[in-house]
Amino acid sequence: MISVMADQGPYHDRSAALADREATLSHALSRLHLEGAVFLRGEYTEPWAYESLPPQDAVAVLAPDARRVILFHVVATGRAWIETVEGERHWASAGDVIVLPYGDSHRMGGTEPAVCVAVSALIDPPPWERMPVIHHGAGGAETHLVCGYLACDDPLFDPRMRALPSVFVVRPDGAARLWVRASIDYAVQQTALTRPDHFEAPTRIPELLLAEVLRLHLADSPAGETGWLRALRDPVLSPALAAMHASPERKWTLLDLARAAGVSISLLDERFRSVLGLAPIRYLTGWRMHLATDLLRSSDLGVAAVARRVGYESEEAFSRAFKRETGEAPSIWRTARFSRAPS
Repeated sequence: MISVMADQGPYHDRSAALADREATLSHALSRLHLEGAVFLRGEYTEPWAYESLPPQDAVAVLAPDARRVILFHVVATGRAWIETVEGERHWASAGDVIVLPYGDSHRMGGTEPAVCVAVSALIDPPPWERMPVIHHGAGGAETHLVCGYLACDDPLFDPRMRALPSVFVVRPDGAARLWVRASIDYAVQQTALTRPDHFEAPTRIPELLLAEVLRLHLADSPAGETGWLRALRDPVLSPALAAMHASPERKWTLLDLARAAGVSISLLDERFRSVLGLAPIRYLTGWRMHLATDLLRSSDLGVAAVARRVGYESEEAFSRAFKRETGEAPSIWRTARFSRAPS
């Protein structure tokens, strides 16, 4: 008995802690109240590119009673880029899920240069008699997308908080990847028009999909084991978190963060430690590394550009901090996990 416990050692403890953390995060995300549907298929051929509707127009079309919508795209086949900020492209391939948690305006395109066309020119205006399918491109290699939306008033999706990047790509592995594909296929087959202005679709599938994708995305976030979603609602922590999330590149001090929260330094520090299990600056470092891994994983930004985006003036300083967090230099981490997007 003693020898078995000794063999398990710290790895067993770490694995158990990770499992507990993921279970806690999954439980917290399952409590989110989400409503939405799969609403569109896109069949694109190289070269192709389009620009989305403005957020307010997307809300008016998809969920007129909602204040905002979360958009997601599942890449069924092919490869595509997406950007919400000019020049910052994230790449996604078959099986990947692209999430726009604030429904921001965006552009998408394929691997070849193309003129960007307004999506409103590619699709008939509602009401629709069936699920719209966009056909666009010049006849080259195909990329197929399945698009959906969800509405949710939780602070996690409040654009003022910016608790999440404006766009991120998740690459499910193994059984999760198969589940995503099967679920989307089923949702597309089951979606039907019940009124001139209303689609009837399996609402639980987009909800479960988003919860799973968020769990995968947040698995390496500096959230402690239980407190991150609670922190977004905390009157002391939420303004401090909003400030850090909005400007991770800023040289934040404890005094700056306390002023943003309107409390003393000591109260801010105590609340961070009690809810998140981390000191404020330690949380900031962890959040920067979380953003950095997302950018390294899916964007075509160079390491130096990623360093600047997350608050490091030099690539060397960023590389040292990243290696302390992950055990690998940024370039090695990126190469070992994901190939760079084509130029």
